[in-house]
Amino acid sequence: MKKFVNDPKSFVAEMLEGIALANPNTIVYEPEWNLIMRADAPRDDKVSIVQGSGSGHEPAHVMIVGKGMLDAACPGDVFAAPPMDYVYETAKKLASPKGVLLLVNNYTGDRMAFEMGKEMAESEGVKVEILMINDDVAVKDSLYTIGRRGVAGNFFVIKAVGAASERGDSLEEVIRIGKKVNDVTRTMGVALTACTPPAKGEPLFEMGGDEMEVGVGIHGEPGRERTKIKSADEIADLLLDAVVPDLPYAAGDRVALMINGLGGTPISELYILFRRAHQQLAAKGITVGRSYVNEYCTSLDMAGASLTLVKLDDEIEELLEAPAEIPNRVF
Repeated sequence: MKKFVNDPKSFVAEMLEGIALANPNTIVYEPEWNLIMRADAPRDDKVSIVQGSGSGHEPAHVMIVGKGMLDAACPGDVFAAPPMDYVYETAKKLASPKGVLLLVNNYTGDRMAFEMGKEMAESEGVKVEILMINDDVAVKDSLYTIGRRGVAGNFFVIKAVGAASERGDSLEEVIRIGKKVNDVTRTMGVALTACTPPAKGEPLFEMGGDEMEVGVGIHGEPGRERTKIKSADEIADLLLDAVVPDLPYAAGDRVALMINGLGGTPISELYILFRRAHQQLAAKGITVGRSYVNEYCTSLDMAGASLTLVKLDDEIEELLEAPAEIPNRVF
């Protein structure tokens, strides 16, 4: 294993400290709770938007804390849900008269931590609600979830609720918007290699040099099948064939198309996948109205990609177009 690592046990803390040091005027870091938050949060005039999940998916979620996106993130260790007290303390810190919205990717550990943290915060008078994200079409249930997993499509929920919160919408309205976006968002991923968690020091699972995992989870969970590797066009078609019928998306729809890298794939390869997906959607009469090609929700150093579609309407598109400012990126 070749990684820029000191003590693997300090991996997350040192990463978070680095983010804070790189953004001293906009980000506050509280090591006790793995808490990264906006320097101007909480604000009385907006709902506080909080996400957690495990580390290892960067830039999700600690690197998208900023105006128009998250107000705070409180991750756990690599691929591990944050402890309940992290959620509880973060909700208290971010308490606003307009409320706190906790965004939770649908994994059993995350659900338990956030539901318990919510109950604890509510017992102290914090107005707080949970919105579950479950965009992955690959599997209905897994060892990690009850129902579909939350993966890269969470970016669109975060972007929409962040924009709604920034303009002063109520907690109830922000939740409505988040549910609406989640309901029209679908994702499917494929892995060409396993990832290597720093504490493990070796790949999370074994895969042959000529194999790929179709429908892989962002923690390396099994997908739909292990198969021989295919060409880029065939992989893009395979992902579309899983995603498009699921909602379904249909001729006349206008969509956002995201090709998300899982951490170890060059962006040039992501654009090759995007090219084919765009062509195939056009052939189906589906218009790509917004395009996203980059790393949004990774799995450490896994070579692979996911494809996400969001069915757009005027409301969703306006929220996705709203300005946002986060460390080192502008959306």
